[in-house]
Amino acid sequence: MTNMRVKNGLLLTMAAASVFLLSGCFQSQAQPSGSAVPSDTASASSSPSASASSTPTSSGSATPSSTGTTASGVGLCKAGSLTASVDSTGGGAAGSVYMKLILTNSGSEPCVLNGFPGVSLTSGATGDPIGAAAARDDSQPVTQVVLAPGKAGFAQLRYTQAGNYPECMQAPAAGFRVYPPEDTASLFIPQQRTACSNTNINLLTVQAFQAG
Repeated sequence: MTNMRVKNGLLLTMAAASVFLLSGCFQSQAQPSGSAVPSDTASASSSPSASASSTPTSSGSATPSSTGTTASGVGLCKAGSLTASVDSTGGGAAGSVYMKLILTNSGSEPCVLNGFPGVSLTSGATGDPIGAAAARDDSQPVTQVVLAPGKAGFAQLRYTQAGNYPECMQAPAAGFRVYPPEDTASLFIPQQRTACSNTNINLLTVQAFQAG
């Protein structure tokens, strides 16, 4: 009888322990469902920062260089609808020659010159550039120059005589290669000059375009 009572007592104790463990498991499994509210709150609080970061991206994507047009809706002047020339009547001083680099709208639609041209001395119409490209002269403010068909804008170009630089490795140049602002195509202007093949010597400086 004593052994039966001990066995019955052990069975009751084990059953009670099992019930206690099972109740603890149910409580621990029920706990995550109550944490869903804080996690939803955190995701909702993060949504304003995500929308704020997307605003500059969308507004900054509309740039003149990506569309080929300016804010006014007028297209940028491209080499294919321009003719180029120089006016060297500006004279010179201290071994330099000042000239106007002139771009004329030869197309049928108005276009805009916006900023600085790229200019270099070159060995020919299809030849490689010689030496350093023109450095920018910021003394003239950058403005959008609208060219109606047949109208021209100009940029002041200065050429410094190669003989001013004893270290200059002189090379004959057949003229200027000119890139309109924000264009990868170029124009050639025949103009016999002496260039320096040294890339650390700047014989050319150029200002931003002005209305002609």
